[in-house]
Amino acid sequence: MTRTTDVLDDPAHAFMPYPAVPVPHAATGALAGLSFGVKDLFHVRGYPTSGGQPLLLALLGVQDRTAPTVQALLDAGARFAGKTITDELAFSMNGQNAHFGSPVNGAAPDRIAGGSSSGSAAAVSHRLCDFALGTDTGGSVRAPASHCGLVGLRPTHGRVSLHGALDLSPSLDTCGWFARDVPTFARVADVLLGQDAQPLPGTVRLLAPSDLWALATPEATRALVPARCQVESVLGQALPVEVALDSIDDMYWHIRHIQGHEAWQVDGGFIRRFAPPLGPGVAQRFEWSAGVSDVQVARSRAFRDRFRAHLGQLLGADGVLLLPTMPDIAPLVGEPEAALEDYRNRAIRLLCVAGLSGFPQISIPLASRAGAPLGLSLLGPRGSDRSLVHLAQQITTHSD
Repeated sequence: MTRTTDVLDDPAHAFMPYPAVPVPHAATGALAGLSFGVKDLFHVRGYPTSGGQPLLLALLGVQDRTAPTVQALLDAGARFAGKTITDELAFSMNGQNAHFGSPVNGAAPDRIAGGSSSGSAAAVSHRLCDFALGTDTGGSVRAPASHCGLVGLRPTHGRVSLHGALDLSPSLDTCGWFARDVPTFARVADVLLGQDAQPLPGTVRLLAPSDLWALATPEATRALVPARCQVESVLGQALPVEVALDSIDDMYWHIRHIQGHEAWQVDGGFIRRFAPPLGPGVAQRFEWSAGVSDVQVARSRAFRDRFRAHLGQLLGADGVLLLPTMPDIAPLVGEPEAALEDYRNRAIRLLCVAGLSGFPQISIPLASRAGAPLGLSLLGPRGSDRSLVHLAQQITTHSD
């Protein structure tokens, strides 16, 4: 019933240093025998919730309720392993928390784990638990999944409940998770996703978005060639398409305006009242977010409606995009903040397709470069989440 990991002996620096409290779980169920970590945005009865920010931890204190998604996993027999570190207020993609430390990438310790679900990814990649919950607003499951060699899903927006979890940008926030292998990932999918209302057909149209592939570095593109061939050997030759509406840069600014505006609506009052010390990068992002105008966000929301319709028409009921998850392997831990911010901004241009559309995207650890993992993604129509997991099963089974 209790956490299995001693946070004082945590080589991954993945878990929050909370005293262990019993968290009951079912003795049997679909997830019996598995343990899981929970990003410290989700409430768990008996534990504090910090959002990666010490003053917010003090303000919120110990919780008397458990988020429904966490409870669903407990009811399915999974064992709670602990609450994992999140980037501060979940407003980062680097996996480095100025207050609670930086979780270690279990697949490439000299490189960042990626955030803001860094602790969850680190815990799974270090085999401290079997799977872990994270959230993905701008890429915070997909980025760590690619960096740490894990399977990770950004679900269809609203498909998995975020009730009982701290918000960042509610119209973009999603609940995802990590696992080291697809069979384990699929067991969790059965619990959290159930079956798709309209599954993908047995034969899908695999589409290769040329404009998104162009965002990967030449080195990453070369490293992904065998993985792309592996996917095409199972799903068929990928047809070239263009995905961007207006331009990639327009898409980048539209998602930034939406995220920034909503993040300031969520956290601006707390920041103004308590003036908490914010880590590098996070402080600058909130300062920028405070200046997003109502006109800018209205235009960006209108664009999002157009883009969702555009991508929906492109995919139809059977289209699946094949794309790099990230522009390259994870940056080195010692990279300066300016370099990490540049990498983050390049990554957003690739990650914003799922964010703006609200469609599901799964990252599969199929490639590597320079000894570090590199993910390849499948992005499907709205509601095709479980079908994407099934495709991942087909692809990885074929390679075994």
